[in-house]
Amino acid sequence: MGVVKVIELIGESPNSWEEATKNALEVAAKSIRGIVGIDIDHFTAKVEDNKIVAFRANIKVAFKYEA
Repeated sequence: MGVVKVIELIGESPNSWEEATKNALEVAAKSIRGIVGIDIDHFTAKVEDNKIVAFRANIKVAFKYEA
């Protein structure tokens, strides 16, 4: 596989943590080639008036490093 680089991203969704994860990966894929995997670090949520208004997923994206 060679060398893999890892970056951290935070995805957000009004609907679910799964969608927040997919959103982060989708955005990463627009500018990063060779994604080989992701690691979901943790989930958080934004709360307003005692209700969840945004789901957030902190992920690490691994991709092949091309020098």
